[in-house]
Amino acid sequence: MKGTRRDEDGYAPIHSYAAIGDGRSSALIAPDGSIDWWCTPCMDAPPLLDRLLDASNGGRFVLQARDLQGVERCYRDNSNVLETRVLTRTGVARVTESLNSGPAGRLPWSELARRMEGLEGEVIFDLVYKPGTRAGTCTPWMSDTPNGRVHHAGPVMTMLRYPAQTELTHCDDREVRGYLTLHSGDREVIALLDCQDEVLPVPPLQDIDTRIDRSDREWRQWVDDLHCAASRRAEVIRSALALKFLWFSPTGAIAAAVSASLPERIGGDKNWDYRYAWVRDAAYVIKAFLRVGALPDAKAGFSWLMTTIGKHRRGVAPCFTLRGERVEEERFIDVPGYRNSQPVRIGNTATDQLQTCAYGDVLEMASRMLEAGHILDPTTARLLFELADECADSWMRKDSGFWELEDLQHYTMSKAECWMALRRACELAEAGHLSTARLPRWQRERDRILEWMDAHCWDEARQTYVMYAGSDRLDASLMLAARFGLAEARRDRFISTREAIRRELADDSGDLLWRYSGMRDCEGTFISCAFWMVEAYGLLGETEKAGQLFSSLLARVQNDVGLMPEMWDPFNQQGLGNTPQGLSHLALVHAAFAVDGE
Repeated sequence: MKGTRRDEDGYAPIHSYAAIGDGRSSALIAPDGSIDWWCTPCMDAPPLLDRLLDASNGGRFVLQARDLQGVERCYRDNSNVLETRVLTRTGVARVTESLNSGPAGRLPWSELARRMEGLEGEVIFDLVYKPGTRAGTCTPWMSDTPNGRVHHAGPVMTMLRYPAQTELTHCDDREVRGYLTLHSGDREVIALLDCQDEVLPVPPLQDIDTRIDRSDREWRQWVDDLHCAASRRAEVIRSALALKFLWFSPTGAIAAAVSASLPERIGGDKNWDYRYAWVRDAAYVIKAFLRVGALPDAKAGFSWLMTTIGKHRRGVAPCFTLRGERVEEERFIDVPGYRNSQPVRIGNTATDQLQTCAYGDVLEMASRMLEAGHILDPTTARLLFELADECADSWMRKDSGFWELEDLQHYTMSKAECWMALRRACELAEAGHLSTARLPRWQRERDRILEWMDAHCWDEARQTYVMYAGSDRLDASLMLAARFGLAEARRDRFISTREAIRRELADDSGDLLWRYSGMRDCEGTFISCAFWMVEAYGLLGETEKAGQLFSSLLARVQNDVGLMPEMWDPFNQQGLGNTPQGLSHLALVHAAFAVDGE
């Protein structure tokens, strides 16, 4: 594996991480066997393990082979159970890792299991468990109970379970260290158990071991129930499984990414907390689940999103917590940050922005649900009617746009999404899903939006739609509009815009795209934008070109286990931003269908 070693400060490359998850939280595992990120008991809780943001002192759960010479990792077929073949100077072993589920789905506690099997010779594994401070909110401490030793991190209680032959060399409030020798034919399990403000179960290691394979069967059953006929099915399924890391099963919410505050430029200050549910991202993931036939996940996500929007009326806030509340006010925490990228942020300020594009995201999502043959309840139908009416009233307002910018402008993408929102509202009303009481008004505003875009957002000299009215900048998010129908309504102008964007925003390879003009020196290329470009070719009939671009992107931005972060730095060949990133994986899913002309 190239480019996966830790740097001199102890940080592993962002793109090198694999993930495991249980429908409530997800953990990130570096190639060297260190679990560097785990927010428990849920994804947007303070992290128990946070070496990702503090290589020297952050929490970690390490199972690392001595004299390590190489690792070969893969997920089990159609599963999110991770297998790593470990090669050392003295032997070979296999490590199988899972956040376990039970016979009825999610366990009522968290169970991070790591099975070790000796394959050849002798392998010694060094063990380290160091609970973190949960974003500076607590000081970990240890207690000896009649039923075992536990570590406390604020309200979270954890227990490290290990086989009897483990040699402990150190154990105190802050850290447990030891080692375990494995010979050919040996099979042992080490696990980290935790729960918050509840009794902590202490199951036998054999039961934990059994649940690894049960969890694998449940992942494979989920894939078996999908209906996906894409020609690039393997890539689509792997990205669909990656999106499951973001799905919060207690509510149906969908997080934007597993991690928080990973930088969009090393040493920069664009370090955001993405462990919340963005309306835009969630709507796109729901559509991706629909495309692969994951109806229960799509339905749960749709119901949660509509209920949450309805609860917080009026308007559509850009993001919510995974339990449907307003995101906490952004604050900084006192840790070094990934490779000293400051500040480290918890919370997100986007929750108070006006983003009129959200109307398009919601109406398009609803349209896809109904197109698949499902039925609206009266409450949701009324809410969609109100959102369409709000869109008709609000589309002329300046907003923060698709990219959540502080500079309020008439963003072209916001207008395109409002146009799509009213287009879908009209279609739903005409089909009988929504009341027709406002249909004539929606139709008029729909047509006005396109006329306004042509008059104010089109650069005649350059033959391209610009980023916002009066601007000379370009915006790669407009490639999404191929899926919205803009390529159908304004085909020649869309194609001309597509070519301008690829000329001006692409890296030297022509494959990867910066989000918009002026970002080349500020951040990495945005992976999902490149897959949107695939759609912009495939949906316009240029499937051969779409397929070539799709294959090139996979070779560049996927890691060895098929996961992708938010961004890719083409100069230093490294991932940037939070990981795994929902937008990257859902964009791959839709792009794969576009390669087939769908």
